[in-house]
Amino acid sequence: MQRYSILWADDEIELLKPHILFLTKKGYDITAVNSGRDALDKCQEENFDLIFLDENMPGMTGLETLSQIKAFKPHIPVVMITKSEEEYIMEEAIGAKIADYLIKPLNPNQILLSAKKILDSKSLITEKTNRNYQQDFRNISMAFNDKMDHESWIEVYKKLVFWELEIENTENQSMAEVLNMQKEEANASFAKFIGENYESWLNDENVSSPVLSHNLLYEKVFPLLADEPLFFILIDNLRYDQWKVLAPIISEYFNIAEESLYYSILPTTTAFARNSIFAGMMPSDIADEIPEMWVGDDDEGSKNNFEKELLQAQLDELDLPVKMSYNKIIQATQGKAIVDNFNNLLHNHLNVIVYNFVDMLSHARTDTTMIRELAPDEAAYRSLTKSWFLHSPLLDMLKKIAEKKLKVVITTDHGTIRTKRPYKIIGDKNTNSNLRYKQGKNLAYDRKNVIIANQPEKFCLPKSNLSSTYVFATEDYFFAYPNNYNHYVKYYRDTFQHGGLSLEEMIIPIVVLEPK
Repeated sequence: MQRYSILWADDEIELLKPHILFLTKKGYDITAVNSGRDALDKCQEENFDLIFLDENMPGMTGLETLSQIKAFKPHIPVVMITKSEEEYIMEEAIGAKIADYLIKPLNPNQILLSAKKILDSKSLITEKTNRNYQQDFRNISMAFNDKMDHESWIEVYKKLVFWELEIENTENQSMAEVLNMQKEEANASFAKFIGENYESWLNDENVSSPVLSHNLLYEKVFPLLADEPLFFILIDNLRYDQWKVLAPIISEYFNIAEESLYYSILPTTTAFARNSIFAGMMPSDIADEIPEMWVGDDDEGSKNNFEKELLQAQLDELDLPVKMSYNKIIQATQGKAIVDNFNNLLHNHLNVIVYNFVDMLSHARTDTTMIRELAPDEAAYRSLTKSWFLHSPLLDMLKKIAEKKLKVVITTDHGTIRTKRPYKIIGDKNTNSNLRYKQGKNLAYDRKNVIIANQPEKFCLPKSNLSSTYVFATEDYFFAYPNNYNHYVKYYRDTFQHGGLSLEEMIIPIVVLEPK
């Protein structure tokens, strides 16, 4: 067990010898001084893990001593101890970033608890987290080996993300490799589940199906429309784990009234899933019924130029006389402009804002070495997303909405997965470039570890020609052509991609925020 060094400054230090002896027996090394000046001198001479500081010392007070210690050793945790319960002392101490605040008379266990909380919390949390995950490991594994439905898979994915975030906060992350193996096993089982059930969700009215992209607005958003403006914010490519790191920030301004997960359609790309959300239709229906608003894989140009028009068409079809606005944010200046224009949005029933940053981040990570180094893994990718959000116009917008006591829905169109294993495929020059799904004719590939739509109409997908086939990568595979194979694999391995079939890409958050 590591021994910690504690400095204790109190003008009545002699009276505290029983407490010091108690801490010493518990494995702490105590250096005792009886004034603020002596505490400062000791701090300059030696390194301490923790300081106990009496507030009411003659000469230099505890608050004055605290201020000077923080000036040259700001990272040492300090526990303020006082006989006084005056509020201003407490506020001053908290404002100076103390680690804890104790009021005399002290008892030994109270002091021990404070020391453990500050010095041993990381190791205690690690021990308990690892033990609890080991206990839950078997339950999770048994679950995804059983006959599961779409709701059960959501619960399994929630648990996996919960443990991923918990283990991330442990020392050495010793259980991370075990968890990653369990996620891989889960994704392999999930691929089989989707292969067995996806077609029936789309084609059999008697089968229980999850909320999917094309019925998301009808099921989750339109019922919330009322006299007050409703804000619908879609953050492109936002995984559930990324949402979980944003949630604590957002909950400072809103109550999270509902946090649920829905399923993205295949392919899990912006062109298919997001168009489907706004149209309220599957891609094949858009291509058939309003072909002027559908841009296929083999067409030039942006695949999402008609989101506003698709949304308006859905509102008209449902006979919802809703005044709405639509804004797509690709650059920070656009985000700032919509914040400046906030008051004008209050005249609408529905305000839709699409934020493209997270999707741009995943593509930039693929193309830019520096971004890869900034976000080498999932934890860093989450951290980068959080950092962006904290300094984004989106947070400014949410603060303004919170001030007006209005309701917000936050969601995404699909997630993303870190691809690790290459998968050889051969296609002609018209085959699309996405690494997680391929659409084309005469595709050549091994039929293992993929989901195949030989009849795209059963997946409600448009066909560019009569012999079109869609092939979806599962787990963490990515498609690679045999030509220049090694270069291709080296470039795209360990990048974040979407379009295929995995828990991370398909099971995605939709959250309802209510004013506090």
